[in-house]
Amino acid sequence: MAFMLSLLMALVLISYSPGGSLGCDLSPNHVLVGRKNLRLLGQMRRLSPRFCLQDRKDFTFPQEMVEGGQLQEAQAISVLHELLQQTFNLFHTEHSSAAWDTTLLEQLCTGLHQQLEDLDACLGQVMGEEYSALGRTGPTLAVKRYFQGIHVYLQEKEYSDCAWEIVRLEIMRSLSSSTSLQERLRMMDGDLNSP
Repeated sequence: MAFMLSLLMALVLISYSPGGSLGCDLSPNHVLVGRKNLRLLGQMRRLSPRFCLQDRKDFTFPQEMVEGGQLQEAQAISVLHELLQQTFNLFHTEHSSAAWDTTLLEQLCTGLHQQLEDLDACLGQVMGEEYSALGRTGPTLAVKRYFQGIHVYLQEKEYSDCAWEIVRLEIMRSLSSSTSLQERLRMMDGDLNSP
């Protein structure tokens, strides 16, 4: 969670530093969809987390990759996109379908897809050809490795209900950080554009 806060704060700072701009504005709908996704993840709960204490795991983000606001603009957008893409991939699997209420799961995947489409527009405006290279290096690669750890954990736990509950909570924390900072980014954008 600390990684996401650092990453998204770096995104905010880069966006509003002199000469730095995201090159696109996320729509208010992007933030609303993010909030809805969090509500859906909350509604998907099937077990009390206390029941799954023995399955807890620390899925730490590699915080050192973003300390001190070292991410460049394109990297920050790439990492945010990767977070949403990997979350979509995680919940858009056969194992996930077996674990969750299908209606809620479909709504979550639809919402994640909508957010990814918004970010795809930003990626195209800001980075163009640069995106494919960023996906194989640095912070974006660290996010991929983080999610690889989650996939390995689920396999080791044989996709048990408790393992999915632990992962659901982990993803909620990450997406919650992302949503609150995206809202602040939009509010700052409105303040900057007002007379």
